[in-house]
Amino acid sequence: MIKVAFYDTKAYDMPSFEFYGKMNDIQFKFLEAKLNENTAALAKGCDVVCVFVNDTVNSTVIQSLYDNGVKLIALRSAGYNNVDIRAAFGKIHVVHVPAYSPYSVAEHAIALLLTSVRRIHRAYNRTRDFNFSLNGLTGFDLHGKTVGVIGTGKIGMIFANICKGFGMNVLAYDKFPVKDSGFNYVELDSLFKNSDVISLHCPLTDETQHIINSEAIEQMKKGVFIINTSRGSLIDTEALLNGIKSRKIGAACLDVYEEEADIFFEDRSGHILNDEVLARLISMPNVIITSHQAFLTEEALNNIAETTVNNIKSYFTNNNGICDNELCYRCGHIEQCKKERKEKCF
Repeated sequence: MIKVAFYDTKAYDMPSFEFYGKMNDIQFKFLEAKLNENTAALAKGCDVVCVFVNDTVNSTVIQSLYDNGVKLIALRSAGYNNVDIRAAFGKIHVVHVPAYSPYSVAEHAIALLLTSVRRIHRAYNRTRDFNFSLNGLTGFDLHGKTVGVIGTGKIGMIFANICKGFGMNVLAYDKFPVKDSGFNYVELDSLFKNSDVISLHCPLTDETQHIINSEAIEQMKKGVFIINTSRGSLIDTEALLNGIKSRKIGAACLDVYEEEADIFFEDRSGHILNDEVLARLISMPNVIITSHQAFLTEEALNNIAETTVNNIKSYFTNNNGICDNELCYRCGHIEQCKKERKEKCF
């Protein structure tokens, strides 16, 4: 039986993972703790660790896992910016879930946009107090507006196509444009200058960290709406805050936040929020923040569990040595090995 230490467990994780685990002779050890340097020892005796976006998998943690006999790090997410892939090479294999339900994230981004544009959150709060005034609730049509989509992977493509369904003009930016997509690919400067709405759907890398910063905001239209359902550090939060205060940014719709690791996914309603920047953002009427829930649909949870279990199974059973959805540093192409492999990379 394959033993898996499952870190940062939430109640919604367990049913689907238990179901697919029993089908594949995999035993999950569910842990509430996040993976970090202090909790890595909890994986002793396990073959695999299963981690999420706010677990810390740096070189020190990887060495500790390796010393304790862990053979595989199985991410239950598409993003892997929290894992030191280079440090893992030669010690522990890493796999991820590249596509669980891109519709869930794209649709959540649209839901945030519609809620903000039509002031639905404010109307909801009013009517619960029997206040039926329409003052201050005027929105605008999405039809005919220009949306800038940064990152045209599966999620970005779906988001852009939904926007086209609303009659919006789509500008796109991606380091690797999708051929025959029908989108108008432009440089970032042009996207910033001409978009009424900007939505982020790119991975977090050294190149994309703070892709939205003070200089970028300065180029944008006055009143621009910014959506981020990808990774918090794509946006310089202080610059965003200043842009909102100066009225340059008309609204921000955020499902992620730079310093979310010790805040999101937990009930902190009975505590004082020590993060002053986040508290200021939440207090603003033109900011909507959800706690990294864009992925949270029944379809996505099922797909995440099934793919993660298949990834784990492939490591231990594939005779050809190829791990499904492996992330590897060997070739410099982390998500897709460019060599014809007939055995594992190490």
